[in-house]
Parts: sequence; structure tokens; C-alpha cells
Amino acid sequence: MKNGENYNNSRRNFFKIVAASLLAIPLLDSCKEKAITLLIRLSGTNHILGHQLRVQNFPKPTQEISIPYLIVGGGISGLSAARQLTKKGITDFLMVELEDHLGGNSSNGENKYSKYPLGAHYLPLPNMEDKALLEFLEEEKIILGYDAKGFPKFDETQLTIAPDERLFYKNNWHEGLVPKEGNTSLEDEEINRFFKLMDGYRTQKDKQGKYSFMIPLSESSRDEALKELDAITMKQWFENNHFSSIPLYNYIDYCCRDDFGLGIAYVSAYAGIHYFAARKQNASQNHQDTVLTWPEGNARLAHHLQKYVKDKSLKNHLVYALEIKNDKAVAKVFDNKTKISITITADKILLATPQFVNQYLLENRKNLTSNFHYTPWLLATLIISDLTDNGSYPLCWDNVIYGAKGLGYVYDQQQSLQQLQDKKVITYYYSFSSSDLKKTRRALYKKSKEYWKQMVFNDLKIAHPTIEIDTESIEIHLLGHGMISPVPGFIFGSAKKEASKTINDTIYFAHSDLSGISIFEEAFHQGINAVNRMIDGTTLDS
Repeated sequence: MKNGENYNNSRRNFFKIVAASLLAIPLLDSCKEKAITLLIRLSGTNHILGHQLRVQNFPKPTQEISIPYLIVGGGISGLSAARQLTKKGITDFLMVELEDHLGGNSSNGENKYSKYPLGAHYLPLPNMEDKALLEFLEEEKIILGYDAKGFPKFDETQLTIAPDERLFYKNNWHEGLVPKEGNTSLEDEEINRFFKLMDGYRTQKDKQGKYSFMIPLSESSRDEALKELDAITMKQWFENNHFSSIPLYNYIDYCCRDDFGLGIAYVSAYAGIHYFAARKQNASQNHQDTVLTWPEGNARLAHHLQKYVKDKSLKNHLVYALEIKNDKAVAKVFDNKTKISITITADKILLATPQFVNQYLLENRKNLTSNFHYTPWLLATLIISDLTDNGSYPLCWDNVIYGAKGLGYVYDQQQSLQQLQDKKVITYYYSFSSSDLKKTRRALYKKSKEYWKQMVFNDLKIAHPTIEIDTESIEIHLLGHGMISPVPGFIFGSAKKEASKTINDTIYFAHSDLSGISIFEEAFHQGINAVNRMIDGTTLDS
């Protein structure tokens, strides 16, 4: 969720961050005699519309629209598809989106001190092999050109400003996210051995010259030995390789939760290794571990893509039924503002929506969708008068607390050229990793506002004892379907392959859940590839 759409990946749609309710209550802080504003935004599928979608309780269509191409869903996949259509000279298309804004998981909020992410919040430097992404970044002046050696020249203001990462470990802040100081010699030996193994996977290729792990995942090798990694959990791989270090275990668990929502005990070993090995770190000589980031997170990238749907998008519109008639796709769409339904007929429709939505739009889809697992997330954005540290290493862009329940927080103003801030704005991340995600999701909205507020404070108090006193406001976002989570057997299983199949050369699909890894690059390529299939009958990013 923290990339999306990785510490080399992640934090990383339609329906993902739709406000279900917004509640504000004043909380008395007796120590400072001030009111803390607590804002709880229950995000995810709109509860009322979600119920309507399940029971199909919509008025009959009273208007009609005809269009050659219809894109359903304004997340990164849908926006990328709009860009690809435009690049092919096709501009006669329409996008419909349930929310009142575009961007999906790459959306943002804003207060008077800073913008802040509502999901994915950074993009690691791309692989040099990813020509399509490099081209996009150059179009948007994120890459300003190439040097004599062929390396991209990134806009320095869009790279993380140092210091960028720190870990609160053994009662002090340390540089970087890997536990280094205070370990036993055995723990250090295992950490070094693990990263040597990951370096080997990073450069490993099959007989056809394909990398074992690559982004997009579709460009990775299909070697049978690699597929076997998808049959076990990352925890099993850890034990099979004779690792026992608790700091290393917790670090890998953190990385898995960060990128996939699920921890080391639940996520596929293939996915866990992909996190470390798919990024080749070959786009820069000097910034290999640096990421691209912005106060609003990946909403900046979504904003760049939105120009391709200017005057071509209908927001607050929910597609609630699809069928094929006379070789055309017919969508019934509910306008949540006017409360009327319309019929949109298109030559081809691209569903850039997650499968938990598609199951209500297409027949015989629910059994297929049951194989897709989505982890719930919580995000909390705090305005703080003073961020008192229990340690010496300075505040960074990314701040992780060892042993905490959550995934730490990002300092949203890190990229600001004005480094002296009246108030500090941070965004905290928490993934609800569990063995029963449906049960966890059902319980998500039953907890009180006070419960979530206290959970966030208790977690942050480990490193910031006075955080509750120093906080002036907290806004909490609950995401019922935060991201696709690759459990064992999913990446090389049949479900996502089946869900990707075009229907009658009329209905096409594009979403990061069809790759199995919820990062910006996968969503970006999903949109490109879907358009190429739709227009050219090819899957190449061209």
C-alpha cells in the first residue's frame, strides 16, 4: 500500500477509497486543555450503493449514450488505458467512475498544512527494461533526460529528500529499515545471507534469457522451479532455508505486509521474493535505493494521467449491469447525483475494476472471485504540534517502529522546500493481516471511533511517548478492500488467468489484481496491455 500502488516496492480502483461516512467529534485533552478533532472516514465501497449493487435496486434507464469505447473505473489501470488509447489516436471514449474523483488507490487528501496520500505514496525508480514507464516519466518531466552513460536524469525535487528512512529499534532510531545495531553475530550473519540470496534472485535468468523476477510480472520467467515457490508461504521458505533470526523474520514480515497486506505467514514465497528481486536497481548509479515521492503520494502520478480523460469522464456513476447485445456491450449505469439510470452502449468495454466488483456485473463470476483475497487497511493522518522523539536519528520521510502493530508512518512534508513547518503532518499505515480476511473485513466497521484512535496512538507511543498530547487532529480512513494479496497458489493459479479472459471480443479487463501484486507499475501496464489487446490483438506495451 505504501507504493502501491515497496521499500523497493509498495504501500501501495475503483471502489477502493469511497467515503462511506465522515464523523467528527471533539475530544478533550486534559493535559493541554484543547480539543482534538477526530475525523473518521469509513472508506471503501459506498455501503448504500454496495447494497444496491448486490440486490440490483436501481431505477430503469431513462437516457442512452452510444460510444465506441467505454472505460469503467478511474484508477491507475483505467487512466493508463485512456492514455494508451490517446497515444493510438483514439479519443472517442468515455470513462465512468463511482467516486467524485479519479485515481483509485492513488488518491489524496489535503489540510491547511500539507497534501497527504490516501493510499499508495511512492514509486521506486523503474527498471531500465521498463521502457513504457520510463517514457511516461519523461513525458511528465519526472525524468529530465539521459546522461552520457544512458542513465535517466531524475528531477531531484521529486526524489526523496534525505534523510529518507529510519527504524526505531531497541529504544533508539537508526538509519535504514533493516535491524543492524544490537544484533547478535548470528542474526547479522543471517541478514547478510538473506540479502545475498535476494541479490542472486535479482540477477537470475532462465534459458530463454528472462529474469526470474521482473516488473511487470508478466515479463518474468515461467520456470517450474519458480512456480514451486508460489505453492508455499514466505514463512515456509524462511524455515526451509534454515533461517531463525527474529529481527530478520520481523523485517521480512514487515515487507510482506507493506507490499501485499498479508504477513510472512500468509503470503506466497514467490511474491515475498519478488518484493526484493524484481527491482533491478539499474536506473541510477547514485540513487539505487531512492524513490520518487510527493506530499500527495501517487496521486501526483494519477493527476498526470487525468489529462487524457479531460471532459471524457463521468464521476459519481456506478455501472451495475453488463450484457452483450448484437455484438456490442451494453452497460446500465446509475448516476448517484441525479439518481437516474442511463444505458451506455459501446463497441468495446474495458473493466478497470477489481474482481470483487466485477462479480456483480457479470454472470457466473462469484466462484471465480472467491479466489481473490483483498486485505483491509487503515490509514491515519495526524496534524502534530511537536513530534517528540525517543532517540537521536532525525525525522525521515519513512519512519518504521520495530515491533509495532502498524507499518510506521510517512512524514508528508518531507518533500517541501520549506523545512520549518508550523505543524507536522504524518500518515500512519496499518494492514489487517489475518488468516480470515472476510471475517476481519466484517469486523472492521464495528469498532468505535475511539477504538481506532487509541490503537493508532498506542502504536506510535512506542517511539513517541507524548504523541497523544501533541496531536491536534487525526483523520482515519478504513479501506475494506485495500489491495490484492497473493496467497500461495494465486500468482500461477488459474483464477486470475480466467478472470483476465476477454468476453466475445467485447468486454476486456485490466486491474492490478489480475497480476496479483498491487503496485503502480502493474496497474500501469495492465491498462496498456488491455488497450493493445483491444485494438491490435497484442499484449506488447507498444
